Amino acid sequence: MILKQIRLKKPMPAKDRFPFGLPVVREFDSFTFRSPVTIIAGDNGTGKTTLLEGIAAAADSILISREPIEGNPALEHAREIADHLTLSWSVKTRNGFFFRALDFVTYTIAVSQMREDARETLEEIRSRNAHSLEAQPNARTYAELRNLYGEGLEFRSHGESFLDLFTARFRPDGFYILDEPEAPLSPAKQLTLLAMLHEMVEEGAQFLISTHSPIIMAYPGADLYEIRDGRLDPVLFDEIEHVRMTKDFLDAPERYLRHLFGH
Repeated sequence: MILKQIRLKKPMPAKDRFPFGLPVVREFDSFTFRSPVTIIAGDNGTGKTTLLEGIAAAADSILISREPIEGNPALEHAREIADHLTLSWSVKTRNGFFFRALDFVTYTIAVSQMREDARETLEEIRSRNAHSLEAQPNARTYAELRNLYGEGLEFRSHGESFLDLFTARFRPDGFYILDEPEAPLSPAKQLTLLAMLHEMVEEGAQFLISTHSPIIMAYPGADLYEIRDGRLDPVLFDEIEHVRMTKDFLDAPERYLRHLFGH
């Protein structure tokens, strides 16, 4: 494991103040990583994202935009949690990032604008002097973005651009925190993501993932947890509520639909 353990330092601030009032934060004590892929399940509102944000801040993870969490005012609560966490590393890697699906569209727009700005500046400089050394930084930026993302993430479907981003940014020996990475992915693309995770695990990477997807939860050898009654409990795949409900629905959808619609 790259990251071996997380411990919560106590006492904590008053529980009537977010984020310390969340049961999953208050009940958290310590967590030992036993697999290169750790998956956290839980219903909406159980605090999965908030917990991952705090861990990401404590791990000095960068956002997918390459910005530090420290400079993001919307993640002040994550830094508060991080102040109460102690992380034990086998080796502190500089590879990795914290991915939230909600950040992706903003990042796609920003990359597109960076690429276009570099292209326009490059053309303007070369129109004045085709051999100007002034063009080099913009040429480098434009070439690097083309090399990473091709013609642009914005020209791909949402799901495809998600996978393009992971392909471009995953590195060996990295520590990656992914919050609901399945959000725009079809079942087939989720299987592609599983294959990407496996390839990176083979190259020494470690993943901490929150998800609602039974497909992602089925990653072979993943250490599975579910937030139940405010506690982060170890769980078997077949015991996870998302898995049981999805299976029950697919086995007999009419039973659920009859209950919902009364006929």
